[in-house]
Amino acid sequence: MEKKEKLYEQMQNKASEQDVDRIRENLGGMNRGPIAKVWDQVMALWKFVQDSNAPWAGKAIAIGALIYLISPIDAIPDVIPVLGLTDDVSIIGLAVAKLATDLQKYMKTNQ
Repeated sequence: MEKKEKLYEQMQNKASEQDVDRIRENLGGMNRGPIAKVWDQVMALWKFVQDSNAPWAGKAIAIGALIYLISPIDAIPDVIPVLGLTDDVSIIGLAVAKLATDLQKYMKTNQ
């Protein structure tokens, strides 16, 4: 059983490293349109993801929200003017609400 747990942990770390690299490469170009209004929340999620002391479950939520944000393929495609990023704002809002307690220290440093 221990071997399976170690293998799962290695796979999890590899996947999260790839996701974090993808976020790092694409996040800067997302500060536009409706996203600009919640940019401090986006950056708080990003700082949370990069914190080695943050809990893994919370990081998974934050990574998922940020991947959704940078992905051009989602419920409302980002290329649609005005509406394209509104679903992304909703996902960011949900992640921030879920992680509210954990994100407080990151939000303070962004204000």
